[in-house]
Amino acid sequence: MTRGASINARVPAWGLAVTAMLSVQLGSALSVDLIDAVGPAGTALLRLSLGAVILLAIARPPLRTVRWHDVPALLGLGVTTGLVTIGFLAAIEHIPLGTAVAIEFLGPLTVAAIRSHSRRALIWPAVALLGVVLLTQPWQGGFDPTGVGFTALAAIGWAAYILLTQRIGDRFTGIGALSLTVPIAAVTAAVVGIPQAAGHLTPAILAAAAGLAILLPVLPFALEMLALRRMTPTAFGTLMALEPALGVLLGLLIMHQQPSAIQVLGILLVVLAGAAAQRGGRRRPRSTEQMGSPAQLDLVG
Repeated sequence: MTRGASINARVPAWGLAVTAMLSVQLGSALSVDLIDAVGPAGTALLRLSLGAVILLAIARPPLRTVRWHDVPALLGLGVTTGLVTIGFLAAIEHIPLGTAVAIEFLGPLTVAAIRSHSRRALIWPAVALLGVVLLTQPWQGGFDPTGVGFTALAAIGWAAYILLTQRIGDRFTGIGALSLTVPIAAVTAAVVGIPQAAGHLTPAILAAAAGLAILLPVLPFALEMLALRRMTPTAFGTLMALEPALGVLLGLLIMHQQPSAIQVLGILLVVLAGAAAQRGGRRRPRSTEQMGSPAQLDLVG
């Protein structure tokens, strides 16, 4: 077993997922200055493009193993990744990080509830929605429909991302799949990102974007790919209940966004909904032929 495979075997799937969440929220919080300089789509373009360069430098895209039936899922995951990145970055221009994360979390939580095969589990997306209402407080004048709208679109994209990531993760190794899909995401972001970023690029901005590209997308996408191949979509989706709380914490520490008492209650409701909907379990292997050899299922450094 290679060193990379050995590390992957020792780290539990939930540990991979939590580390990915921390990296995502730190990368989002640190992206605010870049958003101010080149816009949300420009930031998405730089992060995804530089992330694609990093991935292509450390992994050769498995083009020879791609079959025609793989193409729709690869394209779908790449385009979804690009749109989710733009939508979320546009949202945090308008609303606090923790609030944006909580709204976006409705996507995977709904996936988790539907895939749990339990009618009782369907109550938890409703509880999380109540928490989001307390967070956004639409009865107050400070409600920002633009930020909420962008995050709602990101929530739909995140739900699709989870399902597509699992499908691609079953077919390719983690880094190999990312080396195929992140360039597609970068091309997707380029449609709007090039006009936003044009004329604003400097060596300092490019250096900052390169650092952020490691935090997001390279590290978390790789860890999520590995986690989803060892967990059910339900277990992964509901474990993400921690993400709104992490978003609030990093929003407070880095962006100085102080939530009110009622907003803290809203975050707790979202976290409670995810935790209550949690369904344990690793994924059940279908067969050696379908899942690939053990070595193929690990990220090899």
